[in-house]
Amino acid sequence: MKTLDSAGHSIYFETGLAPMTDIINSEKYSKVFVFVDRNTAESCLPIFQEMLEDYTGFDLIETDPGEENKNIDFCIGIWKTLLDFEADRKCLMINLGGGVITDMGGFVASTYKRGIDFINIPTTLLSQVDASVGGKTGIDIDNVKNMVGTFSLPQAVFIETLFLKSLPERELLSGFAEMIKHGLIADANYFHQLKSSNYKEVSAEAIYRSVEIKNEVVTEDPYERGLRKILNYGHTIGHAVETYSLINDKRPLNHGEAIAVGMICEGFLSVKNNTLKEEELAEVTSYLLGLYPKYEIKTKSHEELIQFMQSDKKNEDGQIMFSLLNSIGSCAYNCRVTKQDILDSLNHFNKQFKA
Repeated sequence: MKTLDSAGHSIYFETGLAPMTDIINSEKYSKVFVFVDRNTAESCLPIFQEMLEDYTGFDLIETDPGEENKNIDFCIGIWKTLLDFEADRKCLMINLGGGVITDMGGFVASTYKRGIDFINIPTTLLSQVDASVGGKTGIDIDNVKNMVGTFSLPQAVFIETLFLKSLPERELLSGFAEMIKHGLIADANYFHQLKSSNYKEVSAEAIYRSVEIKNEVVTEDPYERGLRKILNYGHTIGHAVETYSLINDKRPLNHGEAIAVGMICEGFLSVKNNTLKEEELAEVTSYLLGLYPKYEIKTKSHEELIQFMQSDKKNEDGQIMFSLLNSIGSCAYNCRVTKQDILDSLNHFNKQFKA
């Protein structure tokens, strides 16, 4: 379909994997590894192999699925596996999977022997529109998301909607939350297009627009010193809620569900910041609540949530920093709010479910 240039590498959309074979052949890699989790190995690896016309010149590295396994212990196991395979600095790692695989695989590759090349092939909607683009890699430490990582660019990214056909509805919705965020922070028309679309049949064109928005931002600010911070809208509170839920809930929220909570709460903060209009917050809130499941932020969780936010890597001088909406389609960053404002936003969220 299309190719998008991004900071020294290309993002391929619906092109098949033939360009990847060209990269492998031109670089003359000593070894090629494909990094997957058990789920990807079952549902996506056969598609990958078929698209490469049964190319078999790679070794498989498999890990357990889930955010809870995106940690240093699993990285050590992968590094040891690479050593066992006698991988040198001229080898290539292909990360085939969702955000956990692209985050962790990119981190492993960027640190093994001070860095080997890697290619991302995101297989979930969330990883296609978010995790695989922008050069961020990372792992979690003590349940704090992405506390250790690098800025390392892949050789290429391949986005193929064929991989999405096996995704359950809940996973599609998780990625759709990031697409909604892209519209809210940068493109009001795109946001309204998404509102009139069906997330179950998300188009390649919509995915392309989301990636295009993120790529424009990270190209201007690759190391998140300014503009790139707008991509964190909904994530300061959302990441805290996601972490709390992972630890405490029998059925934890996934990333997109937690970010939906965060976007409503941080939309409320945007209104308190005298930027977003009340009617815009109502529009965003109504739309998100119609898509994502009801969730109660218990009062007893508030202090723990604040502690998670205080550990956020975006903070400055001990101050929790937010990216807040100026309006639908425009976002500001480095916004300071009070602790009471944050607590008010959590209470505001819970009020949405009361008669």
